[in-house]
Amino acid sequence: MRTTLLAAAVATAALPGLAVADDIDTVRAFYTDVLSAPAETTSDRYFELFSPDVVSIPTPPGGEGAQGMLNTIAFLGQVVPDLTWAPEEIIEVGDGRFVVRGRATGTPVGPFFGVDPATGNSFDIMSIDIVTLEDGLISHIYHLEDWTGAVAQLTAQ
Repeated sequence: MRTTLLAAAVATAALPGLAVADDIDTVRAFYTDVLSAPAETTSDRYFELFSPDVVSIPTPPGGEGAQGMLNTIAFLGQVVPDLTWAPEEIIEVGDGRFVVRGRATGTPVGPFFGVDPATGNSFDIMSIDIVTLEDGLISHIYHLEDWTGAVAQLTAQ
């Protein structure tokens, strides 16, 4: 029985279009280990998850490629030190691609998307990402965050 279960697991992992558990764990770690508490993110941990040639669309404020992503993450860590970004739903679409519905919460302590000075208000927004992995690393990420909703929450009286 154990041999049959092991053979079935190996056969299932080898099917084209199906992700191995490590790919899903890598996607999840992007949110829990990099975007949540970004001030603690190290470049070593980042490159355990991301290809050095990562493509992020739209281009993050910190610039293109891996360094641009690291610059943006560092900025978020400084301005929103309590940032938490949770993957609420991860849907595998095949060929190393995932759609992620995320939730970001935090309280900026400095200028943030034109809200200056910081108001002390927090935001709670949704994000949608399409994440592609190649060779176990995130190589492409298309992302959309509700920053307009965040600004409305930050400026609410």
